[in-house]
Amino acid sequence: MDQMRKSLHLFAVSLMALILASCGDDKPQEALIDNSQEKLDYYAANPDFFTYASVDDLPTDLIWEDGSNLPDIGSPNAKKGGTWHERVQDYPRTLRTLGPDSNGFFRSYIGDYARLQFVHDHPDPGDDAFHVYPGVALEWAADRENKTVYCRIDPDARFTDGEPVTVDDVFFTFYFMHSKHITAPWYNDYYSTFFTNITRYDDHTFSVSVPEARPDMVYRALSFTPFPEHFFREFGEDFVERYQWRYVPSTGAYVVNEEDIEKGRSIALTRVKDWWAKDKKFWRNRYNPDKIHFTVIRDAAKAFEAFKRGELDRISLNLAEFWYDKLPNTDDIVQSGYIHKSVFYNQRPRPTYGLWINQSKPLLDNQDIRIGISYASNWDHVIETFFRGDYVRMRTYSDGYGPFSHPSLKARSFDFEKALEHFAKAGFVERGADGILVNAEGQRLSFTLTTGYESLKDVLTILKEEAQKAGLELRIEVLDQTSGWKKFQEKKHDIMFTAFATFYEMYPRYWEYFHSDNAYEAAFLEDGTPNPERELKTQTNNATETAIQELDALIEIYRHGEDADEMIALAHQMNEILYEDASFIPGFVQPFYRTGHWRWTRYPETFNTMHSSNDFQHFVHWIDEDLKAETLAARKSGETFPPQVNVYDQYKDQ
Repeated sequence: MDQMRKSLHLFAVSLMALILASCGDDKPQEALIDNSQEKLDYYAANPDFFTYASVDDLPTDLIWEDGSNLPDIGSPNAKKGGTWHERVQDYPRTLRTLGPDSNGFFRSYIGDYARLQFVHDHPDPGDDAFHVYPGVALEWAADRENKTVYCRIDPDARFTDGEPVTVDDVFFTFYFMHSKHITAPWYNDYYSTFFTNITRYDDHTFSVSVPEARPDMVYRALSFTPFPEHFFREFGEDFVERYQWRYVPSTGAYVVNEEDIEKGRSIALTRVKDWWAKDKKFWRNRYNPDKIHFTVIRDAAKAFEAFKRGELDRISLNLAEFWYDKLPNTDDIVQSGYIHKSVFYNQRPRPTYGLWINQSKPLLDNQDIRIGISYASNWDHVIETFFRGDYVRMRTYSDGYGPFSHPSLKARSFDFEKALEHFAKAGFVERGADGILVNAEGQRLSFTLTTGYESLKDVLTILKEEAQKAGLELRIEVLDQTSGWKKFQEKKHDIMFTAFATFYEMYPRYWEYFHSDNAYEAAFLEDGTPNPERELKTQTNNATETAIQELDALIEIYRHGEDADEMIALAHQMNEILYEDASFIPGFVQPFYRTGHWRWTRYPETFNTMHSSNDFQHFVHWIDEDLKAETLAARKSGETFPPQVNVYDQYKDQ
C-alpha cells in the first residue's frame, strides 16, 4: 500500500507540474525534469552496490535490538505548545542542508538537530559506554563477520508531508549522495567510500554493508537520514539553484512554511500536527514548542537587549561579559525571578576553537612561521581576561574523546622569545619602526586574522596586542557568521579564528580536516613530491591545506580501523604530527554552557543531557504558556518570585 501511495503521489505531482507549466503565467518556468529513468539506470549500472533480495534471504541467526533498555530522553513534565522566540545572527542563504552556502547556523535547526536518522547516539545513557537508540529504525541487527547491519524501518515513519518512509527512499538517498549534482564533495566521498552495498528485502527492510567492522559499526552504518524520493523528481544538474529555497520534507517534527520566510528578517519552523514519532520513547518529551520563530539580530548587544525585553525566550550567557556584567546575579530582573540563570557542565568532544592557518598562503607555508605564530598566541591571557578564568586551554585538536585524546600532549604556551627564535629561522630578524618584523626582501610579518564571531572580536584584539610583542602583526577582520564561513570554505583566509562543530561520537575524525585529498586536486606526484601545479580544493573542511604523506597514510589506516586499541595509538601519533605541523593552534575549551532564560522557558529537572553541546540541541525544553501569562502579569503588578541561579555540575570533571 505504501508503494502504491507513493506511485500515485508521483503521478499527481507530475500532472500538477504539467498543468502549471501550461498556464498563461508570465513568470519564467523552470524546465520540467523527471529523473526517474536516470535514477533507475544508476541502480542498474551499479549492481554490486544496489542489490535486490527477499525477506527469505535474511540470515536466520540475527539478533535484533531496539534500544528499549536505554533511558528515555527529556522530561515527562514537558508541555506541548507555544512559540519559542530565538535569534539568528544572519539570514540563511539557502534551505538546502548540503551544497554551497548550506553550512550556516540555521542548518542545525533543519538538519542535524531536527531530522531523525535511522539510529542516534544516546546523549545520556547512564554509563560511559557508547549506545544507540532508534529514530526511523524500528530495530536493527549487526553481522560483524560480514560487516553488514540490517534495519527494519518503523512502519509509522513519515516525512513531514505525510508520505511514508520506505526502502525506496534509502536507495534514493545513496543515489542522491553519490551525485555530483549536489556540489558536496565530502558527501560524495563519504557515501561512496564508507558504504559498499545496500540491499532491499521489502518496503521496510534493508541492509547496509560497510568496508570495516569499526567499533561503532551500527552507528556508522545507520546514522543517516533518508531523503524523500518523491520530492526530488526534478533532481538534476541545476540542483543548487532549483532547490535553493525549497524546504525538503524530513523525518523530523518541524517544517518551514513559505509564508514564514521573510528574507533578511525572519524565518520560522512549525511543528507538524500528529507528528509520527510524538508518542514514541526517546522522542515523546522533545520538540515541544508549536512554533520556533527566528529573528535576524546581527549585533550581540542588541540581541541581549531584545532578550531582556522578553522578545527572545532564552539567550546564551557563555561569554563572561554577559554572565558577570550585563546580567549579574544582582540584576533586578534576576532577583525578581523573571529571568533564570543556569550553568550546565557537560561531557563531550570539544569544538575546535583556535587558529586555522592556511598553508597555501605566502609565508604561512613555512613551518617555522607557523610555530612562531603558535608561541606568539597568548591564549592563557585570553582565558584569564576575556573569559575571567572560567575556560581552560585546549590541548589538542581532539580533546574530549576519552582514550582517543592524547594523554599528555599540550599546546604551546605563549613565549615571545621562542616565537622570535622561529621567526628568525624563517628570515625575520629585524624589526621595523612599528616593531613588526621585516625580512631581507622587505616583507612584513603580517597576516589577516579573520573571524565570523562578532561576539568574540575582543579575543582577536587581545591576540593582536600580545603578538606584537613577538614582532607579529595580525590585521583583524570580523565578518558575519555566514560570510566568515564562506571565506573559510573557499580557502581565502590567512588565519581563521573559528571552530568546527563536534558531535558526541566514539572517536575523532581526521580525514575531513587533515588529509591531502581535501586540500588539493592531485596534491602529490607519483614520486611523492608535492605537485607544483596542484590546485586548491574548495568547499572541504581541510582549511589549513594540510598535505603530509606520512599523515595521509596514518589517516587511511585509522579511517578503516576495526580495532579500538590500534585506533587509539594511531590517534595519538596523528596528534603528534599535527603538533609539529602547527597549522592548527588550539585555543580554549568551555567545559560548560551558561544560559539565561525567562521563567516560562522550562527544562528537565537535571536541566539537560550529559553529552549536550547547548541547551537546545536535543529540544528537551518547552514553553509553559501559563507561566508566561503569570510572569508577564507579575511584571506589570510588581509581584516577584524567588531568584533562580542554578549550577548543574553532576557531570563536571572531578
